[in-house]
Amino acid sequence: MLAACSGGGSTIVPSQNNNNGASQPQTASSEFRTVSTFVAQNTATGDYVRIFPARDVLDALRASSNGRTTQAVSNLTYHGGPVQTAPKIYVVYWGTAWSGSGDPNGERSYYNSFISLVGGSRWLNSVTQYTQSNGAHVGNASGSFVGSYIDTGSNPPSAPTQTNIANEAARAAAHYNDYSSSASYVVAMPHGIKPSGFGTQYCAWHSAATVSGKGTISYTNLPYMSDAGYSCGVGSVNSPGTLDGVSIVGGHEQGETETDPQPNTGWVDLTNNSENGDKCAWTGLEDNPYVGNYPTQPLWSNASSSCVQSY
Repeated sequence: MLAACSGGGSTIVPSQNNNNGASQPQTASSEFRTVSTFVAQNTATGDYVRIFPARDVLDALRASSNGRTTQAVSNLTYHGGPVQTAPKIYVVYWGTAWSGSGDPNGERSYYNSFISLVGGSRWLNSVTQYTQSNGAHVGNASGSFVGSYIDTGSNPPSAPTQTNIANEAARAAAHYNDYSSSASYVVAMPHGIKPSGFGTQYCAWHSAATVSGKGTISYTNLPYMSDAGYSCGVGSVNSPGTLDGVSIVGGHEQGETETDPQPNTGWVDLTNNSENGDKCAWTGLEDNPYVGNYPTQPLWSNASSSCVQSY
């Protein structure tokens, strides 16, 4: 179903010397090794993914490097690939568990409500300053969330691999029949399903893969956030804040997907290999009045060379 895309299932061309001298810890994950703060490599296939580091991992890196690893003030630069000029968000809730015991904290309804508000919001509007080679801007229109469904025809293994997740994204693309560069497929895992590295290395990641005969799709691995506790956002803004991480992490991944859908070919700061969400990761968190008072992080704005919660 999936064809190789620039060294495997992803289109990342990582910078091998982009951590400003700070040493990078090796992950306990058996599937990925850390390449830089925001990039991991699949040890079996060689594929790369853009990771959103777990909060305690990033806190430790910032403390050990006095912030140099993640707080570069350089702006994002463009690297020749597409951006999402008319974003379309599709969510597949993977497996029959979503219809029963797989959603004890109500993450499905929470995420659907949040992601339905991001299109056209002032919070996400900062992405519109970024363009692709023909001058077209990233879009930000209401209604970008097209829909979601529970895939009852396939159940995830207890620890899905990158290939498993990419193939599920391809099934979702076939379901919606949208292989455009503006389409993004979010593969949401039910409670208890833990891809390798989730919660210890990362909270989510996004990548791209080529579906044979169809095109290249952008997709996100979105595990069940509350399973990871504080590491992936529980209690980051509210108390008890069980679902805080769902919108913080989900928003981070969406902002990055729209500006860099085929990773490292869109808008990236190569001084520390960061995308617009990475540069502001786990900082400035708030219940955002510009997106339904859901907890969000800011996104990087080249216009102000800073992290912004509205634009």
